[in-house]
Amino acid sequence: MRSAALVGNPNAGKSALFNALTGARQKIANYPGVTVERKAGQLTLPGGETIALADLPGSYGLNATSPDEEVTRKVILGLLPGETAPEVLVVVLDSSNLEQHLVFAQEVIALGRPTVVALNMIDLAERDGLVIDPAALETALGVPVVPTIAVRRRGLDELAAAIARAEERLPEHHRPHTTLTERRLTAHAIAEAAIISETTRHRMHARLDRLFLHPWLGPLILFAALFVVFQAVFSGAEPFADMLEAGVAWLSEAVRAALPAGLVRDLLTDGVLAGVGSVIVFLPQIVILFFFILAMEASGYMARAAFLMDRLMARVGLSGRSFIPLLSSFACAVPGIMATRSISDPRDRLTTILIAPLMTCSARLPVYTMIIAAFIPNRAVILGIGMQGLVLLALYVFGIAGAMLAALVLRRTVTKGAASGFIMELPKYQMPRASDLLLGLVQRVRIFLRRAGTIILTVSVVLWLLLNFPRAGEGQNQVDASIAGHIANGLAVVVQPIGFNRDIALSLIPAMAAREVAVSSLATTYAVAGADENSQALELGEQLKSRWSLPTALAFLAWFVFAPQCMSTIAVTRRETNGWTWPMFMLGYLFALAYFFAGLTYWAAVWLGLG
Repeated sequence: MRSAALVGNPNAGKSALFNALTGARQKIANYPGVTVERKAGQLTLPGGETIALADLPGSYGLNATSPDEEVTRKVILGLLPGETAPEVLVVVLDSSNLEQHLVFAQEVIALGRPTVVALNMIDLAERDGLVIDPAALETALGVPVVPTIAVRRRGLDELAAAIARAEERLPEHHRPHTTLTERRLTAHAIAEAAIISETTRHRMHARLDRLFLHPWLGPLILFAALFVVFQAVFSGAEPFADMLEAGVAWLSEAVRAALPAGLVRDLLTDGVLAGVGSVIVFLPQIVILFFFILAMEASGYMARAAFLMDRLMARVGLSGRSFIPLLSSFACAVPGIMATRSISDPRDRLTTILIAPLMTCSARLPVYTMIIAAFIPNRAVILGIGMQGLVLLALYVFGIAGAMLAALVLRRTVTKGAASGFIMELPKYQMPRASDLLLGLVQRVRIFLRRAGTIILTVSVVLWLLLNFPRAGEGQNQVDASIAGHIANGLAVVVQPIGFNRDIALSLIPAMAAREVAVSSLATTYAVAGADENSQALELGEQLKSRWSLPTALAFLAWFVFAPQCMSTIAVTRRETNGWTWPMFMLGYLFALAYFFAGLTYWAAVWLGLG
């Protein structure tokens, strides 16, 4: 029995076309020795002949970068044991994304085998305002081109007829030794010649891609966008943060006025309200940050940003498949590490897991904004550009730079190996829907408030208990007498060389539960340590300025850029790596980086005379 195979990029509509051509006459199994799905069926040609038809896994090229692509390559070339090379290759193209799909099509046609092109989803192209000339495309490719709409069963008879005649007509012209760059340039030229007309919207999208994906302008635009985001985090959130802070202060004073002096009142004011309230006030910054992130994702720009970063990541030995996990880690490292399951190369996956905690997650934002607001002047540097926003942007840049440096070292040592290639499909530009943005923000607020009401509340209460027992004697400081104080005094010896005091040492322990707990821990500690109600009533920022030097504050920021202060991240790393070896390695190297850079920052600031 003669055979044919459907090939093409992922999301080209191959499966829908395969189902329409074979109907119920198909079976699904796995290829021998791999977990890649094998779909085979039978197609009846116009003359009544039945041929075997296979639906091969989606591929971006014959230079395989995944198990799916490796199977496709071996089947096409007749290298898979037990499988004969198909006599006819049917290249399925997505009409609405013609230029990208033509890159692989050229590589298949260049094999010189009987080939037919199915110009699939032609209705979606027309919906987007694209009118394609199949005859012009056929002339350019040198093989039959048949327009199809698989889901509506249009063009199937014509495609079957073209498959029946394919062996009578070999490709008229092909270039067997072209580079990827040459195929991309040719694909662009062929697509321009085949597209008769396009809407203004489609032309605008193409111009936007030329701008946003420009090798020099693109990174500058990305940096400018990030700059606007971090300026907005401070300038836009300030009035709402002040309102929340005033509300927490009012509630604390109301509790003090309503309850008699004692441990219960102190627990509510110094433990619950001081701890949880100190974190809640950063909710506006969280909302603004995620508004911009969600808007960039919904508009299609975030995928372009990832594409721009691909060049940088290739230089440190990572594949582009690491983009999405690392991008997710800016929200939280836990889903980012879980998303590494999509990375087929085990070395790439492990490296991505190990550097994911270096991406600046949202839990770091309360820590960053607390220190920046307290120690960095709120003044414009130039042309209305705020110094606080610049410092916040610098911290995010340092995190990314640290991750890239760590990846480079890891790929040359413990995860040594060749990097795999990657091609990504860019979504269309679109205006973000207000309802989707609102829903995304509501979900983020719920997550933040849930953490505040569970982890942060629990840790704040436990810390308050450790700070208040045993009770101090006459003339003795309560923190010095407490269990927590004794623990902190021991740890302070270790962190004192990098400029940390006892209060910071104490905050680092509960912050292992979640990074933002460091803020509530400091607030609780200073509330308990306050000699009188006037000192207790001081804002956390004022407490920090009176107790910390600027070099200490900068060292604290440097610590949180690198330190793995999150047990959830360690737990999910253990689960994804099936053991404790790599989580312990992650803890070790990240704490070592945090200690080194915190110390370097502190002593550099002291040497510069900053405090």
